[in-house]
Amino acid sequence: MSTNPTTITTEPGTPFIDIERVVDAAPATVFRAYTEPDLVEQWLGPRSLSMKVEEFDARQGGSYRYVNTDDEGNTYGFRGVFHSVDKDERIIQTFEFDGAPGLVAIETATFEDLGDGRTRVRAHSVFPSVEARDGMAESGMEVGVNEGYERLDELVAKLDA
Repeated sequence: MSTNPTTITTEPGTPFIDIERVVDAAPATVFRAYTEPDLVEQWLGPRSLSMKVEEFDARQGGSYRYVNTDDEGNTYGFRGVFHSVDKDERIIQTFEFDGAPGLVAIETATFEDLGDGRTRVRAHSVFPSVEARDGMAESGMEVGVNEGYERLDELVAKLDA
């Protein structure tokens, strides 16, 4: 399993969250994991939650909705719209948590081919305010991000096998 570190940056006073991670798979494989609903369900988010994708149309103008469920049956819904989907290169989408309606972030994920069968994923999220960004950063998202990338490593290793 990969031991690549995940870097999460939240500069004080800015409404941004930046995440960077090298994934041991080609951009085409990583892009599939980001855009195919059956694959997204297998890696996105923390291990402690199960995910059900209700809608996932990864194309310009398409939308998505998924729900995470914890062991007690509590649900956490997320939704958004894809604004740009450039195969193997970039995805721009909105992100909204049902628990904070109207608080919409704009997220860009880029997939950089490192030329050796690995991909540098960079995610940049823009929140409507520093307070909204701080709320997300303090929500425990770090666990979900780190465990999600660990799960992505496991998934792409199977896809490339």
